[in-house]
Amino acid sequence: MAGTQYRGSEITDVDQFLKDADGLASEREKEIGQHIGYRYDVNLVPDYDRITPFLEKYIETMGWDDLNWLEDVHMGYEEGMPAVFDRNNNGWVRVPDTIDLPDNQQDRDMIARELLIKFQMSDRHPLVNLRKAYMKF
Repeated sequence: MAGTQYRGSEITDVDQFLKDADGLASEREKEIGQHIGYRYDVNLVPDYDRITPFLEKYIETMGWDDLNWLEDVHMGYEEGMPAVFDRNNNGWVRVPDTIDLPDNQQDRDMIARELLIKFQMSDRHPLVNLRKAYMKF
């Protein structure tokens, strides 16, 4: 079954990485001494029946037929907290405590994609300050 293993880690429960925040399951994690938040099948195809209204409007606005660059964005876990990795600033964006996580990974991944887009478009994103500092025109 797709999405049940990642680099030697057996995925048994959708909340596995929240319940066992200190557990270092794979050989690689034991070697580096920390979790690899990206521990599931990156080839897992998004289920478009589970897309959020925000993402549906985003795709429509962008004129895309699919999620394009967001397809390999997944819900990860940083220090036992749900988070999404932002490659632009090389850091994790934690999911606010006010958001209840659904019981399946597909819905969590959709929330991660939506959260990432909203953070990247916000004034709180670190690239906004860089743009202000270095923009010539």
